Amino acid sequence: MCAVKARIAKTASGIGISVTAHRFMPSGPLTGRIRVPGDKSISHRSLMFGALAVGKTTIRGLLEGEDVLATGRALAQMGAKISKEADGSYSVNGVGVGTLLQPQGALDMGNSGTSTRLLMGLLASHAITAAFTGDASLSKRPMSRVIDPLSLMGAAFTPSPGGTLPLVMEGIQPGVPITYRLPVASAQVKSAILLAALNTPGTTTVIEPVPTRDHTERMLHGFGVDVQVDVIDGERHISITGPADLTPCDIEVPGDPSSAAFFAVAASIVPDSDLVIENVGLNPTRDGIFRVLKQMGASIQYLEEREVGGEPVADLRVRHAPLQGIEVDPEIAPSMIDEFPVLFVAASMATGATVTSGLEELRVKESDRLSAMASALTQAGAKINERADGLLIHGSGGKPLAGGGPVTTHLDHRIAMSMAVAGLASKAGVEVDSTEPIATSFPNFSDLLDEAAS
Repeated sequence: MCAVKARIAKTASGIGISVTAHRFMPSGPLTGRIRVPGDKSISHRSLMFGALAVGKTTIRGLLEGEDVLATGRALAQMGAKISKEADGSYSVNGVGVGTLLQPQGALDMGNSGTSTRLLMGLLASHAITAAFTGDASLSKRPMSRVIDPLSLMGAAFTPSPGGTLPLVMEGIQPGVPITYRLPVASAQVKSAILLAALNTPGTTTVIEPVPTRDHTERMLHGFGVDVQVDVIDGERHISITGPADLTPCDIEVPGDPSSAAFFAVAASIVPDSDLVIENVGLNPTRDGIFRVLKQMGASIQYLEEREVGGEPVADLRVRHAPLQGIEVDPEIAPSMIDEFPVLFVAASMATGATVTSGLEELRVKESDRLSAMASALTQAGAKINERADGLLIHGSGGKPLAGGGPVTTHLDHRIAMSMAVAGLASKAGVEVDSTEPIATSFPNFSDLLDEAAS
């Protein structure tokens, strides 16, 4: 492997033609200390709950990616006052549950599925008509899984064919309380229903056969909402009795474990790496990637374990270690569903085969992430067998991948970042067709790569 500083090299397709393809080159050891941006899931919810609380909510560590900013712009259209302070924190002066204003224009969600589905839930129990639009990638993603339960609560939807954006939603006030068992594990669907419940008289209950990330429950409790969580016959029953009032509070957003995962994998597969990733959220519904990497033999230590804003947090020390292929338990998928693309990169460098299954959800993300990663890693020299619900990855035994490209990202930020990590552990680097989607979730990704490898 070339012992050179990690860098991004632009490629040119012709004189005077602007291109966005980039090649991520082989890297020397990743060392030192870095801090990844704030958790995206918590950032979205911080803005939404702040908008529903009467008074001032202060948010520190907010992720300033395009997805979160789309949430902020939409809330501002409905009356919330959101401003960035001199110290980098954000202030949200909310309008209260039930008093959001009718937006004057369409709500542009950009590429953010989280913004779309959660805001649909938030508005479902308000007497508001809203048009939701998004970019080409978001407009292909299914919204029926949210439309179905919110329709039971009384909201009406006119989506595009196939249940996609653009769509028009007519909220209803008061809404109808429901009891809804999730047909597929989805924190977004659960959260949409709970948000609608805040302004719905009576008790609304969501039943989770498989636990999903619980930021909504934790944070609503922090805003003063009585969220009841019971385990009955192995299933979680989450209930809210509305209408509920939210009390403004101060929020410290921990580092995003999904963002930290890229650096944890990079440090694991690049020889001689010894990297500390500071302030990483380790919510047990979100830390599956680190548990699986440890099962594969990764050297990951939790330092200074603590609690911040009701969320478990630690600094992660990750050192290079030989990885072993494993069969990944499909039950762990909900706690790391967004991290599978970079896990596939780690598996491609392991000794032996890694088997993943139960991942049909990955086919309806920003892209078909199973097909996209199978194709991209194959182009980079890995041996991959694509299956209906997962990938079978034959590891290189720690040897660098050949590299190559350009691989197609399908405008999916996690494909782009995962293949960037693959480039660090390759012979010739990996070229991706565009790094622009990375701004949606991790604006300073490339700068941190350079910092860690310098």
